[in-house]
Amino acid sequence: MASEITVAPGLLIAMPQLEDPNFHRSVVLMIEHQSEGSFGLIVNRPTEHRVADLLESIEVAWRGADDEPAWWGGPVQQETGWILHGDTAAVPPKLSRRIAAGLHISSAPEALRVIAEDPPERLRFILGYSGWGPEQLESEMAQGAWVNSDVSTDLIFDTPAELMWERALERLGITPDSLVPASGIH
Repeated sequence: MASEITVAPGLLIAMPQLEDPNFHRSVVLMIEHQSEGSFGLIVNRPTEHRVADLLESIEVAWRGADDEPAWWGGPVQQETGWILHGDTAAVPPKLSRRIAAGLHISSAPEALRVIAEDPPERLRFILGYSGWGPEQLESEMAQGAWVNSDVSTDLIFDTPAELMWERALERLGITPDSLVPASGIH
């Protein structure tokens, strides 16, 4: 018997019939999925903004790669920031939440300072998030707008953004070129 895949934590992969431009070919790391609603972060959309510039604007020194991009997590509250990171002893457990093996999330200012000072190898600074109201995501999934899978830290951190959607589908045994869009779902 196959194990059941839960929505959160998990990955949502947009299907071609999902016409909302915010989610076209998106891979979303689902953090919360409850009756009150759902919360996730798009993980395959780097922005033109550099982490160094964003942190400088809030007077936090960045010690990582100069060209490290910030990522776009979704259309909701784009002024909010999230830090996805791999295992690191630098961030105390009270400042971050474990999502899956080797994957943690934080939005605490203290965690931001610690990570900016000594960035772990696996890291994403994400602006904004994706949210769904009560039963909205279930409805979209029932209409075929999304497929879901387990979390893969390798997919999130080690796959180039422009290949992540295809690789996420391939992990499920789906050939992206074989997908034919059905009627649109907004």
